[in-house]
Parts: sequence; structure tokens; C-alpha cells
Amino acid sequence: MSVNQVLRRLKSAAVVAGLSLSLLLPAGQAMADAGFQRWVASFRSVAAQSGISGSTYDRAFRGVTSADPEVLEKARYQPEFTAPVWDYFDNRVHEQSITVGREMARKWKPWLDRIEARFGVDRHILLAIWSMESNYGEILKNDQVMRNVVRSLATLAYGDQKRAKFARTQLIAALKILQRGDIDESHLTGSWAGAMGHTQFIPTSYQAYAVDADGDGRRDIWTSIPDALATAANLLAKNGWQGGQTWGYEVRLPAGGKFPSGSMSISKWASAGVTRANGKAFPNGGMNAELKVPDGRSGPAFLMTKNFFVIKRYNNSDRYALAVGLLADQIAGYSGMVQDWNRPFTKLSFTEKQELQQRLSQYGYYDGKFDGKIGQGSRSAIMSFQSKAGLDPDGHPSLEVLKRLRGQ
Repeated sequence: MSVNQVLRRLKSAAVVAGLSLSLLLPAGQAMADAGFQRWVASFRSVAAQSGISGSTYDRAFRGVTSADPEVLEKARYQPEFTAPVWDYFDNRVHEQSITVGREMARKWKPWLDRIEARFGVDRHILLAIWSMESNYGEILKNDQVMRNVVRSLATLAYGDQKRAKFARTQLIAALKILQRGDIDESHLTGSWAGAMGHTQFIPTSYQAYAVDADGDGRRDIWTSIPDALATAANLLAKNGWQGGQTWGYEVRLPAGGKFPSGSMSISKWASAGVTRANGKAFPNGGMNAELKVPDGRSGPAFLMTKNFFVIKRYNNSDRYALAVGLLADQIAGYSGMVQDWNRPFTKLSFTEKQELQQRLSQYGYYDGKFDGKIGQGSRSAIMSFQSKAGLDPDGHPSLEVLKRLRGQ
């Protein structure tokens, strides 16, 4: 039976029952879907003006009949919680991300050798970016996170005024990726905002930097690890990565010193009393560096070199670039930070945080994954337990809370 026949029968039944058809169907959703479909039809000419063929457009939108409500919800959601500095780094630079990074360094060594030789970018930086962007590809296996890129970007272009211009530009770029044949429409997946593949490139960045490292004729950052890592290396190289140089140094500051903002040579920083936190000498006093104190003057301090700011071309965030650098160093076998963040509790190891989540779940406070990452769900569960246990409900994943849970 056709859809029209079904609707006619429903309408007839509604009339007999004295009901309106609008009571039988979700009218608001139907109107929204109709509006979205009109937008898709009208955007076809815009795509054609950008060189997208009708067959590519039809193939890309086959089965895309409605906007994605979850994409619009994520676009509207503005998180009120700003993670303290220790929380950001604890969730990204930890035992598991380091261990898996070292495993991946061994597994992909032949390709990392080639990529490093071609682009001059430190392999450990690439592995750290891979970890930060997709947890070494694990996020690509999560159907609740990965979405149809064409549908996501069309949804934003249609329904999110703030991101509409960005989304239209990215949608055209995504259609060009399909038209070139780098990936088929069933595998063109990404985040709700259109970031794609193991190393999470938006379509325009993909167009600018994508590399076919494995030589199969396709620039496939979704299923080819060599292509994904080479693409990340290409971005860094084209933005000025300095081969054989570090991203920066953890340092100690002299008591009471006042320092200028901006960049000056490491030798000048040293003459002002700045020393490396591990006690070693600076290897290159002529290199320029900029002082960063992400946790205030009493917390860890860093001298950031040119490569730190190149990493920021990947993600324009000091925290992101520092996390990449710190994780890369530990994957490479160097020790971690000498000075810890200004945290108001005793830190848990990664496995202890997993145990914390398991015990919170056991007592009915938590229903998320035991992934060792302390997000809003874990913090809310901790606060609920703390309140019931008569503790200050600060939500911190502390050894003190874990010990109390062990004693339950």
C-alpha cells in the first residue's frame, strides 16, 4: 500500500471518528520536515554554482528527509560548567592515553617513519593529536556520536542562524569530497558539527590538507590511519612546524619576579631567573619563547616555543596545545610535569577513577560508562553521594571520596 493510500485511509477514519488528521500526525514535526526538504531543494542550485553535479547532490541527500534534532540541540546547548585546569588535563593526559599511544607508536612505526621523514613533524605529536581528537579512533565506532555529515551540516545551515554561513560553506566542501570520490556517502560521517575522521577535520580543512599517504588514490581519514596521520602532519607542516624542535618547557619562576608578556629569547628568560623545572639546561638559548601560566602564578609554568603556536592552528586553545605537548612527551617516554596543578584534593589514577565510577554505579548514583573520564555525569553522581554522606558536595573525583565509597 502506498503512503498516499495510507494517509487517505487515516483521513477517512478520522472523519468517521470526528477527529482532525492533525491530531493523528505530529504536525509540528511534519511542518519542520517539509521546511527542511524545501531548503534542501533550494540549496541544490547553490551547490550547482559551486560545481556540484546533480547526481552527486542526489546521492548525498538520498535518505536525508528531515533535519537532525540532536544536532540542533547540541548547537543550542551552551555548557555552563567551565572545567578547572586540572580537570581538563586529567581527562586527556593519563595512564591509558599514554599506554595506548605507545602501543600505536609500535604498531604504526613503519608509517610514522615515512610520515615523519616526509613532513618533519614529530610522530609523538601526531599520536597525541590522534588521542585528543578521537581517542585513537575509538570515537568513530560510537554510533551515538558519529553522524551523517551531509545531514548534520544541512541541519545547521537550515535551522541554526548563528552557524548557517559556516555550515553552508562546510556542506559544499563535503559535497566536493563525495564528488572527488575520496569516500562514499555511507561513510561520510563526523561529529554533530561536521568534524571528520580519526583526526577530526572539518570539510574545508580536509580540502586544504588531506593527504593520500597509502597511495590508494583516495584521501581517506576515516578508515586509513596513514592518511589521517599524514593529513594532521601536513596541516602542522604547512603552518610552520619546526622539525627537531620542542613545543616548550616546563619551568620554575623566581620568587616575586614580574615578567613581560610576549616573546623573547630563552637566554633572556634564563637571565631573568627562569629555569627548567627538571633542573636541566635549556638546549637552545637563542630560540624565542612565550611564558604561559595556565593555573596562575602559583601553578605550573611553561615557556612555549613556535611549535606550541603551530599546534594551536589545529585547535586555537592554549589548553589543547599544552595537552598535546604534555601527552606527546609522555608517549615518547619523558617524565610528566614536575609541579602538579593547584587541585584541592588528592588525585586519583586513571584506574582509580574507573573504580570510582563503578562504585558510584553500584550504589545507584551513576549510570554512565566506566571510562575514567570525569564529565558532568560523574561530577553530579559524586555530588549526590557527597551530600548523602555528609561531605562538602564539590564534585571532585578525590581519593577521599573513593575511600568513603570503599567503606560503604
